[in-house]
Amino acid sequence: MKPSILFIGAGRMAEAIISGLHNKGQKQINQIFVGNRSNSDKLKELEDRYGIIPVNQLQDCINQVDIIVLAMPPNEHEVVLENLFSFISNQFIVTIAAGMGPESLEKRLPYGTAVGWIMPNTAAEVGRSISLYTYGQFIKNEHKQQMEILVNAIGDSQYCTEEEIHKLTAITGSAPAFLYQFAEILISMTEDMGVERNIAQKLVTEMVIGSAEMLKTGKLPMELRDQVTTPGGATAAGLEVLKKGHFGQLVKEAVIATNKKAKG
Repeated sequence: MKPSILFIGAGRMAEAIISGLHNKGQKQINQIFVGNRSNSDKLKELEDRYGIIPVNQLQDCINQVDIIVLAMPPNEHEVVLENLFSFISNQFIVTIAAGMGPESLEKRLPYGTAVGWIMPNTAAEVGRSISLYTYGQFIKNEHKQQMEILVNAIGDSQYCTEEEIHKLTAITGSAPAFLYQFAEILISMTEDMGVERNIAQKLVTEMVIGSAEMLKTGKLPMELRDQVTTPGGATAAGLEVLKKGHFGQLVKEAVIATNKKAKG
């Protein structure tokens, strides 16, 4: 039986998964329902684009779905789960919110409910997320298959323990923002050198993509860095400035701050 899915929330990440399911998983799923209390126009847009079924009252479709994806902010989970509690029977409940692991979900749902947690990243929008995922204690093989459908729709994935995902949230989920800020600074500096904005963005973007492709060869970052760096040369001078500015320590502190905030 192909599962039907209810998304509660229709933000960017929900749309990324819906889009991936639409493009890759049409043969694997039945129907997609979407509820979004704050923006009815968004539901109409998703209906026109992907053929989803808009939902006004969640309880009207809960008994028709096999998977419920919680795609709203962490601070909205408690109220939504409280409202859903009496309608949950044997659905697989999956959250994509930072800090909301299986243990947290199980405390707010009927005993025995199968739950899962996916931590995707922004590259889900282009089908290139590296998504971390885990399960609660009541998982069955059918739920694992359903999880595969969800994570495969948006890119690659890695199973982790709940604790590992809490620790890795900053690395796979938030670190793209660190990279984008680095790129933003390079683009700005390139413009300061008199290069037009669109050309500056192209140069930096292609540099980042090419560097990522080099990492995918399996070589260590240290090896690749040394390949670029001639002792006493121009790149070495730039790296020395980063070292004196405690670049490495700043990145570590950013990771620690991100994880601390995500875990609440």
